[in-house]
Amino acid sequence: MPVGQPHTHEAGGGVSGAANHSNHHHPPAAAPPPPPPPALPAEVVPAYPPPESEDDETWVWTQIKAEARRDADAEPALASFLYATVLSHPSLPRSLSFHLANKLCSSTLLSTLLYDLFLATLAAHPSLRAAVAADLLAARSRDPACVGFSHCLLNYKGFLAIQAHRVAHVLWAQQRRPLALALQSRVADVFAVDIHPAAVVGKGILLDHATGVVIGETAVVGDNVSILHHVTLGGTGKAVGDRHPKIGDGVLIGAGATILGNVKIGAGAKIGAGSVVLIDVPARSTAVGNPARLIGGKKTEGEKDEDMPGESMDHTSFIRQWSDYTI
Repeated sequence: MPVGQPHTHEAGGGVSGAANHSNHHHPPAAAPPPPPPPALPAEVVPAYPPPESEDDETWVWTQIKAEARRDADAEPALASFLYATVLSHPSLPRSLSFHLANKLCSSTLLSTLLYDLFLATLAAHPSLRAAVAADLLAARSRDPACVGFSHCLLNYKGFLAIQAHRVAHVLWAQQRRPLALALQSRVADVFAVDIHPAAVVGKGILLDHATGVVIGETAVVGDNVSILHHVTLGGTGKAVGDRHPKIGDGVLIGAGATILGNVKIGAGAKIGAGSVVLIDVPARSTAVGNPARLIGGKKTEGEKDEDMPGESMDHTSFIRQWSDYTI
């Protein structure tokens, strides 16, 4: 008789041994676990949490897990990847730390070391976790090519580069500068985004496409800023000290733009693609050209005071406003 076989008999029966096996009462099978929450339809992935929802981080993490379950069911080839990076983790910081560590590790910079570093930093700084959620919301709401929060978390190198920079910035402030610089180097190698660890970067940041973005040591980037690929926030030479641009909240910087020196770009300004900016740009105005000239400052009809180009991603309304714009 197998180990663990029950020995109770039918009521009133005296038959024992193998002949009685079929008459034994077996314990009822354990109830199956409750089914997971239903996956979101592929065409319906909210860009913002509803007002009555929990905090942004919890809400976004719930969306990410639902999307990952949906995608694992739809594409078995990705099931193991999605389980390892998302579904096996209890929280967004752990998932992000695991994914970043595996992206940025090398033969001499081990993934286990990086995982512990990222997770400890995120755990110790709630503002960093809030910035992660804000950056995910920014990508989902501003980029029409972003099909979901999990897509951004797993595949958007601009998002990943910014999160790694936030950790490097904490290390820099803690005087752990060799490690901060090593992390900057790995981010540049892997993501083609070069942000000095001392640079100050706000939340709600979108690095769209991100390739070739360079942000110098004394640069400051405000909240809700959108920066496209091949943008440089650089210095003007070998001078030391405060020598890099200061970008206000809600600014939109077009692809290939170069902003040099300790200049101020006012809140809600637009920098046109390919522009070279060497002077201050007032708030709510537009600078285009090489060298850039100011051509904006008026609101279009129906535009609200709170509309900010960094959030609306409106690159071209100034052309309708200003009849002197020519190419």
